[in-house]
Amino acid sequence: MMDADTMVLPRLGPAEVGVEDPWGEDRPRRGPTRGARRPPRWRVAAWLLPALLTAGLGGVGLGVPGLRAEELDTWRAATAPWRGLRSALAGDEVTLAPYHLLIRGWAALFGAADPALRVPSLLAMTAAAALVGALAARMFTPGTGVLAGLLFAALPTSTRYAQEAQPHALAVFAAVLATWLLPPVLDRAGVRRLAPYAGAVLLLGLCQPVALLLLAGHGWVVLAFRRAAAGRWLATVVLAALPVAALLGSGVRAGARLAPGVRVDPAALVTTPRDLFGVAAVGALLAGLALFSLPLRYAAAICTAWALVPALGLLLVARTVPVWSPAVLLFTVPAWAVLGAAALSRLRAGWAVAGLAAVALAGAPAQAAARAPDGHGQDPRRVAAIVEGLAQRGDGVLYADPTARTLLARYVPADRRPADVPTDPRPLACAGCPDGHRRLWVIRSGTGAVPPGDGPAERALRAGYRPAQVWRPTGFTVALFVGGRPASA
Repeated sequence: MMDADTMVLPRLGPAEVGVEDPWGEDRPRRGPTRGARRPPRWRVAAWLLPALLTAGLGGVGLGVPGLRAEELDTWRAATAPWRGLRSALAGDEVTLAPYHLLIRGWAALFGAADPALRVPSLLAMTAAAALVGALAARMFTPGTGVLAGLLFAALPTSTRYAQEAQPHALAVFAAVLATWLLPPVLDRAGVRRLAPYAGAVLLLGLCQPVALLLLAGHGWVVLAFRRAAAGRWLATVVLAALPVAALLGSGVRAGARLAPGVRVDPAALVTTPRDLFGVAAVGALLAGLALFSLPLRYAAAICTAWALVPALGLLLVARTVPVWSPAVLLFTVPAWAVLGAAALSRLRAGWAVAGLAAVALAGAPAQAAARAPDGHGQDPRRVAAIVEGLAQRGDGVLYADPTARTLLARYVPADRRPADVPTDPRPLACAGCPDGHRRLWVIRSGTGAVPPGDGPAERALRAGYRPAQVWRPTGFTVALFVGGRPASA
């Protein structure tokens, strides 16, 4: 019997196996590439181009949309006298106190005009776009960084929240900064690296406490890839989150909500892609691209956990607590941009540019809509124009909610505002008396019925006045009642 010839199998290295790395990103390069010959220029472009695009898109029409309800609360907190500041920060706004105090200091330096109040958000979103590009360049390649930053900058929601006097843009920046600082902490933990990461986590929690769900994604990365650093990472995030926990505790005791939102239901889930990305088609496109970035290499895993784990955590919490809101998940959008760019960067340059252009074109109508007078979902200037243009001497006004009162204080000069009507119904019942109001304005948020309730003032209004005209600007209802005979049912 003859022995069989011995067959020597070549040893397969990482470049040939392709199981952990099916796209070949870890395959060693056999010579200098174009990116290797010119790293400085492309690395600068990775953060500079997204920053310029975000600043340009966010700066166009910055003051055109009127302040919506939450922004009016920011204006009130920024301009209220110090003795009345506590009441301006009370109730549901306790968790927003750090942001409102920041804007108060900003307004003291730069004024409280609508564009001025929004500039901090524009600066934060511009910095976030630059950091998204730099993060993707460090994780993948400089070209991927350029694509990621430009994708993020082109999203309608990036422009929308860059033009809103709310803490969402600051939370996005803090989330990107914390994720930028995470790999150095896990690779070589030390006080000099842990302290900046803890600062970014603290900033994130102060801007938007629910955004600390990002730590669930970071924790998954730690357990999956760097278990040896788990103890130091956990101690760092606990220390950073303690001030936020104290703030939340004081807010809950004062009756504040953890976050404005609703309990999750199918209707809320259906609208989330549109609300989160500006256009549902853009969300679907980014999600499709992200599927091609899912092989769990370390860099892709960080962004995948960032994009998905916080959303799953919020979904679980929202089944029992009404905190579901697409705006709360805005801090995950940069992760989707990085994953989409990682997929596009595998294509030829022409196709990658075409994908970026498709996202920009799909979002163009939403970009234009965001700069309309009612681009933030409400049109407070139209309400003010109606009241200021038609109000007469001796008119009174009944506010159905605090937002309506703040709106007139912001946009209608004091000498043109109708007189406040007390909740005591006796003045309303005296429409024919010399000290009564012949005409009454009723202003409320939303598009519900007027008068809005069944309290003493509303019952007296129905008994002594008749509706003369009703206007429904976007997000508000304005009604003019005239005294003289009872209103019809």
